[in-house]
Amino acid sequence: MTEKIEVFSTPTCPYCTKLKNWLDENDYEYESFDVSSDREAAKRMIERTDQRGVPQTFIGDKEVIGFRPDEIEEIVEDQEA
Repeated sequence: MTEKIEVFSTPTCPYCTKLKNWLDENDYEYESFDVSSDREAAKRMIERTDQRGVPQTFIGDKEVIGFRPDEIEEIVEDQEA
């Protein structure tokens, strides 16, 4: 079973938009957090990765920083195997 996908992003980030569009196009279900307005989500993101840049994608205990669809696909495939 695939772990929940969480995306941490901002509305002005073009790579965040690309990432969410890619997830939608590939039928991945995910929860999105706007770290520009959600302080708790921003705090959780920074505490977990020590990084402030977006997008950040959490899948279970794995993190992907940046627009890296290849890494996301690999993590999801490994979990489904």
